[in-house]
Amino acid sequence: MLSYDIEVLKIINDEDNISQRRLAEMLNISLGKINSLLKELLTKEYIVKIDIDKRNVKYELTEAGIALLENSLDKVKSTKLSIHKHKYHKVKQAVILGAGGKGDFGKPAGFLELEEFRIIDRIIDILKSNGIEKIVIVNGYKKEYYEELAEKDSTIFCVTNSNYKWTGTMSSLALAKEYIDDDFILVENDLVFESRAVEQIIKNDNRDCVLITNESGSGDEAFVEIRDGYLFKMSKDVHQFNKIDGEMIGISKISYKLFKMMLEEFKHNINPYMNYEYTMLDVARNYKVGYEKINDLVWGEIDNKDQYEKVKKHIIPMIRRKEMQYKIDQVKSAIVNGLKVSEEEVKEIVPVGGMTNKNYKAFVNDKAYIVRIPGLGTSSMINRRDEMINSKLAADEGIDAKILFFDEESGVKIAELIEGAETLNPATAKKKENMELVVGALRTLHNSEIKMENRFNVFEKIEDYESLVKKVNGTLFEDYYEIKTRVLKLEKVLEDNGMEIKPCHNDTVPENFVKDINERMYLIDWEYSGLNDPMWDLAAHSIECDFSEDDEELFLNLYFNNLIEDKHKIRILVYKICQDFLWSIWTILKEAQGDDFGTYGIDRYNRGKKNLELLDKILMGQ
Repeated sequence: MLSYDIEVLKIINDEDNISQRRLAEMLNISLGKINSLLKELLTKEYIVKIDIDKRNVKYELTEAGIALLENSLDKVKSTKLSIHKHKYHKVKQAVILGAGGKGDFGKPAGFLELEEFRIIDRIIDILKSNGIEKIVIVNGYKKEYYEELAEKDSTIFCVTNSNYKWTGTMSSLALAKEYIDDDFILVENDLVFESRAVEQIIKNDNRDCVLITNESGSGDEAFVEIRDGYLFKMSKDVHQFNKIDGEMIGISKISYKLFKMMLEEFKHNINPYMNYEYTMLDVARNYKVGYEKINDLVWGEIDNKDQYEKVKKHIIPMIRRKEMQYKIDQVKSAIVNGLKVSEEEVKEIVPVGGMTNKNYKAFVNDKAYIVRIPGLGTSSMINRRDEMINSKLAADEGIDAKILFFDEESGVKIAELIEGAETLNPATAKKKENMELVVGALRTLHNSEIKMENRFNVFEKIEDYESLVKKVNGTLFEDYYEIKTRVLKLEKVLEDNGMEIKPCHNDTVPENFVKDINERMYLIDWEYSGLNDPMWDLAAHSIECDFSEDDEELFLNLYFNNLIEDKHKIRILVYKICQDFLWSIWTILKEAQGDDFGTYGIDRYNRGKKNLELLDKILMGQ
């Protein structure tokens, strides 16, 4: 809104010989107020007063007045409205635009292979690793490729642009409205880029923003101009710009509210070849659309065979190097912040494996540490606060290595390196000398006075995991609910057989037992820890080490000093059933999200059913 003095200047500029009374009427203010404003403008020499005759005068703008009016109007034009009251919003959805055809390849660009992966697989992996739970792919050309992909992954939904030959990308994006009901990441399917591109745009405070980088010099750049921190201009014509702030590469974060505004704008469109970025720009003329700029981002686009060869030979190797360095830099930053040391004191960082989580060996001032970086997407299943408390308590008891830093928000953990560390596996766990060490560690834990605050309840976990499966549209086993009913009744069997609640680890796979150079056994990774029945830990170790009946007999004799009772055996069998049932649900969840575990899930499910029958026979014989 213009101030009254600027409104007066504007009217004087537009109207000839306007009276003070008419000015007052047009601005709906008093004649006295108009008289005061005119005197002030005359004093500041923004207007001049010209006598027409003895009774009439007129006012004209001076050069200073014209300049003031121009500047004021420019400010009003550049004022943009905020779409949202609250900026940050967790993004869980994504749209991949993949309708266009690439005649050079005979298949969608997303299905071109680079090293050991396809472009679309890499895009999906990056999205999921950054918390994306629903992916909508708009297909068209060779749509069967994407439809087959969606059949194997229940988190992917396909919608077809049958008119892809005669429409632009906005037509494709508009079709996604059937599935989109929240903020989303938009990615074009012919892009190869560093994973941090998605990570950083998701973290950007602006709910609406485009990703830009330095100009590539490709000759087909979508140049961008930023003004006052927001998107101002976008074009492939370099001659339209006073300044160029970067190049848009085809990755954006779009709020649901902006999406609806784009759809409303597009309703009136008569040009079928309109692209989504220009519809976004139309909305951005009045509303704030931010940006995330990564100056040195390595990326490539594949529209033809020459670009494909360039991406294979040059872009992918560069991305590999940059991504590894980026991860190392993240680890270094975690060490600097966690241990309060300088970057110069961090001498070496070496990846040392890990499946869900990534582990690194780091040397700081000649002392070795293990840094655990949690896998993205684990937060829905793991309470990091409980893990932090329990792992520190275990370290205080000497069961785990000393924890020097634990960030309960990110899950980053720094612990002292176990000297001469030897990690057990199913084969070495069968050795009697290792069994004795494992039993010693478990006994210490189970008999300790550790004050864990949380409870690990398998029957609650079953409900939690089932809920997550339904959330991602996973398919449960045919007789799942029948078996679930029988499994839930096992809680009464546990109570009838002396169930105890003590500090437990709850994930006693052999790889979580590490022996040091002095033959001392440590129990690591307390993500699932909590109060539970110690028989759970024994059952889990037996299953995960693939113990034979003789192996298990030896292991239990060592734990119970040859004094095992029937109630212990029954509870161990019950927990084997519960674990097979629980982890089979976990497998369904992971496979619904695109992972492939082969027959692992159904094998555990069937073994659980078999043990249910065995348990029934044992209980009937009592």
